[in-house]
Amino acid sequence: MPSSSVRSGLRTVLPLLLLWFAFAVPSAHADNVVTGTLEKVDTGAKTVTVKTADGTEDVVKYTGKTTADGAESVAHAADLVGKEGGHVIIHCTTEGADKVAHSIHYVGDKTVHATEGTVEDIGKGGKTVTIKTAEGTEKTFEVSGHATMDVGKDVGVYTADGVKKGAHVTVYSTEEAGKSIAHVFSHL
Repeated sequence: MPSSSVRSGLRTVLPLLLLWFAFAVPSAHADNVVTGTLEKVDTGAKTVTVKTADGTEDVVKYTGKTTADGAESVAHAADLVGKEGGHVIIHCTTEGADKVAHSIHYVGDKTVHATEGTVEDIGKGGKTVTIKTAEGTEKTFEVSGHATMDVGKDVGVYTADGVKKGAHVTVYSTEEAGKSIAHVFSHL
């Protein structure tokens, strides 16, 4: 069994290694977040169509690497068949003319909110993040277990090390039991 100092060192280094690995793979291009109502899932073409708040429809491709979550029976993008009409948050990258989903968060009948601002505080273990908006108000978010983030190089799983105090971000969230739950962090 490793000594306590070795275990302590691993606890410090392991999150940093995971973060480095998540962003070491070359990325496509710019990061996008698409939110709206899931209109169609085409398993043959491997696409989802989302109707956004302004009424436009975005078609986003998915791959075998696309993660999906938010409902008990959703583990892959194709599992969204039959969930049309519910709301989604899609974190994707632009590859040529296509948007390709990294993650799809199905939030059902919950409304998705976007909050832009500066990170003011990161709670213990990164489980909460407080954002100060341009208007000067502060809003604290609980971070969902499936949250993703973009740090300008690639899209990856949220870690407390990836969000720094003073960073300018947009947080995509839903309201649950009186709490704001963060699903996607996008660095600006």
